[in-house]
Amino acid sequence: MARTNIRLIEAYNNLLTICDKNEIGDSLPSENALSTQLGVSRTVVRSALDRLSTHKIISLNGRRKTVLRRSQDNDRMQGPPMLLGIEDLESRFFDWVLRMDVPSGTVLNVAQLAKTFRVATHTLQEFLSSLSRYGIVVRRPKGGWQLEGFTEAFALELSEFRTILELNAVTQLVALPNTHPIWKKLDDLEARHHALLARIDVDYHAFSRLDEDFHVAINSVVKNRFVDEFQKIISLIFHYHFQWNKSDERARNECAIHEHLAYLDALRSRDPSRAESAARDHLATSSQTLVSSLRAHDRAT
Repeated sequence: MARTNIRLIEAYNNLLTICDKNEIGDSLPSENALSTQLGVSRTVVRSALDRLSTHKIISLNGRRKTVLRRSQDNDRMQGPPMLLGIEDLESRFFDWVLRMDVPSGTVLNVAQLAKTFRVATHTLQEFLSSLSRYGIVVRRPKGGWQLEGFTEAFALELSEFRTILELNAVTQLVALPNTHPIWKKLDDLEARHHALLARIDVDYHAFSRLDEDFHVAINSVVKNRFVDEFQKIISLIFHYHFQWNKSDERARNECAIHEHLAYLDALRSRDPSRAESAARDHLATSSQTLVSSLRAHDRAT
């Protein structure tokens, strides 16, 4: 929406408020006074006054502007919808791929997806460009984008790289002093794990978010902008793909909770070898879960 239109909408709605503060039959201030009060040009003020007159909220008689009635909700002009930022877009995009079972090879209509996700076109283009670095989407020879999806080879490569990053984080974490905030985070996560175990029969699907928070916390001790970028995409992919395979979901999630708790104990031991061993065991399970979810999804489609 053009900047002029946005100014008109804001000025018009503010004029409605000014009208409502006056009594029926009162006169509004001069155009110059309204222009100063609203912080817009006289041209915008005139356009807003003309619209008020058209809707019989005021009458215009020369320079006299008389209030005729109170405004109603449907009198207000609607501004442009609030656009999402790229961080919200990431979740929306993967959720769309998951929920709609978007197949590999799908040509992505950028203009339509921008409307669907309520983002600016340039934001979507920027996001797709970032995904292309991981091979999730590719540029088409004649322009535009195509979804490549997530193959088993992709999952194995992603899991391998995830392990490298997290083992580095574990090495740094176990060397941190007791005063470091990570230990309080891990205490809170342990409490959340026990709470979920207590209601696992009815709330096992909540593990996906807990798993994401758990690994994000561990990796947060590494202060590296490049690691942060990779961790974000890894976290999103694992979070959404774990939801694809519904077979034995309760049992798998309960088992993963126990692995997390063993992992936490190993971290608290400050023994690098023990912590690394627990991390490797759990990450191997996570890798197998990701691969299994892809196979289950491929069979279903």
